[in-house]
Amino acid sequence: MNPTGNTILITGGTSGIGLELAREFQALGNSVIIAGRRRQLIDAAVAANPGMTGYALDVADPQAIEAFAAAVTAAHPALDMLINNAGIMKVEDLTGGPGYLADAEATIATNLLGPIRLTAALLPHFRTRPRSTIVNVSSGLAFVPLIATPTYNATKAALHSYSIALRHQLSGTTTEVIELVPPSVQTDLMPGHAEDAHALPLADFIAETMALFQRQPTPPEICVERVKFLRNAEAEGRFEQTLALVNAGA
Repeated sequence: MNPTGNTILITGGTSGIGLELAREFQALGNSVIIAGRRRQLIDAAVAANPGMTGYALDVADPQAIEAFAAAVTAAHPALDMLINNAGIMKVEDLTGGPGYLADAEATIATNLLGPIRLTAALLPHFRTRPRSTIVNVSSGLAFVPLIATPTYNATKAALHSYSIALRHQLSGTTTEVIELVPPSVQTDLMPGHAEDAHALPLADFIAETMALFQRQPTPPEICVERVKFLRNAEAEGRFEQTLALVNAGA
């Protein structure tokens, strides 16, 4: 991918990784559009970053995605990059009865169906562009699960597999598929994560990630050094030990 001169849509772009990516890509000379569920956060992000554009979108709502895709491509015909970043992470007790199912279904709708639906809605437009890029944000937990968040892990593992298939189906076209694989990062994805001393500081993650995005050719997987402990655990024959370490004290 070319790191500059794009028109980029970032879901979940009002806070955390999404907002910091929006700021960094804008600083590189890209036009940036952010989408999120809460209008107040969208307006605050846009006000703090002149030139950025914001839209309300709940990626768990399939009808909203269809309407949004039509509106955003009409308003921004140069749109040529999508970062599927919106996601939620919930603790689930699978032994406590079916009460966790609502959280599980919401997680699947946001983390997996959302990116699949938005990609499907925007891909016809992307195919008309001279070049385009789809970035799916998965997680190191796609490779070694956190036992307390089973559906989150599962959606990210599925998004990893989906990204591989999408990349191969689009090979030979002008649309590039990249997977961004974060480790645990200090954000508000879950309560306490922003203060977790074991998580990677957000600024450090973004700096290393943006350097990788600017490599030519851009790697198909953007993996900062911290996440390789998880990403390569099975290939390096240390999956069980890594699983135990990730879930120590759980």
